[in-house]
Amino acid sequence: MRWGDAVTLALRGALRRRVRTGLTTLGVTLGSGLLIALAVITSAADTKVIERLGQGGPISVVKVAAVQPQLNQLDSDSFEPAAPHDLTDASLAAMRRAPHVARVVPILTTPVVYFPDQGGSFGDDVIGVDLRQAGSLPITLLAGRLPAPDSLTEVAAAPDFLTKMHIDSAHARRALGHEVVITSPRLAAGAGGTMRVRSYRAVVVGAVSQDVADGDFVVPLAQAQMGRQWVLGGAGNPGESPPTSPYSGAVVVASGLDDVHDVRAELFALGYATSAPEHLVASVQEYLGVVNIVLGSIGSVALGIALLSIASALLAAIHERRRDIGVLKAIGGRDSDVLRWFMVEALAMGLAGGAAGAVAGVAIAELVGVAVNRYLVAHGLGRLDLVGVPLLIPLLGWLGTGALALVAGGLPSLRAAHLQAREAVVEA
Repeated sequence: MRWGDAVTLALRGALRRRVRTGLTTLGVTLGSGLLIALAVITSAADTKVIERLGQGGPISVVKVAAVQPQLNQLDSDSFEPAAPHDLTDASLAAMRRAPHVARVVPILTTPVVYFPDQGGSFGDDVIGVDLRQAGSLPITLLAGRLPAPDSLTEVAAAPDFLTKMHIDSAHARRALGHEVVITSPRLAAGAGGTMRVRSYRAVVVGAVSQDVADGDFVVPLAQAQMGRQWVLGGAGNPGESPPTSPYSGAVVVASGLDDVHDVRAELFALGYATSAPEHLVASVQEYLGVVNIVLGSIGSVALGIALLSIASALLAAIHERRRDIGVLKAIGGRDSDVLRWFMVEALAMGLAGGAAGAVAGVAIAELVGVAVNRYLVAHGLGRLDLVGVPLLIPLLGWLGTGALALVAGGLPSLRAAHLQAREAVVEA
């Protein structure tokens, strides 16, 4: 018997009992669809939850401060600072040469006093970063855009500024377009201690949720450096030593999540305190692993029940087609021909149900992702967008369902193949 003949016999047999075949295929669709939906959701959730710990940036970020570390630094996720330790261009170069380091972005915070156009005055820091490498920073854009990397008149509002302006993160767009006058005061050198002020007007072009440093605005690095140079050009406050470190910190991006601890160890050896959520991420991954096992077990049980329906349907079909099997063997059909006939029928139901299940699973995952995102936004919890399907999962689900259908149909097919021609015809 050729494969084409086996396919023809399988289709005729399946269409002979259309309701039973349809219900069996529907069971496979529901089982595989549930399993694929759970796999897509858990895969997306794992990635998005871990990314959320990095505030929208890479999750392999290590923050560095211009201070020496305590001896227990590597046992803690937060900074364990000791004495000041200047962070220079040479230090940044040494960090870039360290193994498993992908990128190093310097940070400079500068104290300012600013006057919003809404009224009032506030004192806080501006956070200067190299915005050409914004993708390497734990910064999430809430509205608008980031300042141009070389701009001296654009800023992005941080959550502290939004709070002072009584703007919640869900309506961050309200901050866009407002102007602020930013001043950097200093004492003039020489006798008298006259206070001088450097001021400039800046426009809020974006609003961000950031985890780089404390401050009200994220600004281009050059803007913060100009403010620092102005302040250092004065006499300074009596009894205070002016800062000597060119940078107040840095963001170091490890090559991968598994390399974060090694990178922190390298930075510790260079003499800098660090902060990274490596222990928190490890704990979250463990909990997510447990959730994945539970959800995967539920989906596997559903698919197992569906595959049992294939075996049950084939056993019923064999009983009904005993005469057909006997006639096929009487005219020279071999056991392998009968086996091929019923295995093709099992595979056809598995692939049909698996294809429909893949479509249904993707649709369910997308709907769940939209619903979860709307719930989080409605309750002021930000966005955790679970929409987005890795195509490999439904593809593997479809092929896996077909393979499992062959396994489920194996025993009934062997039973049909071993029927004797005389017994099959007589008993039918």
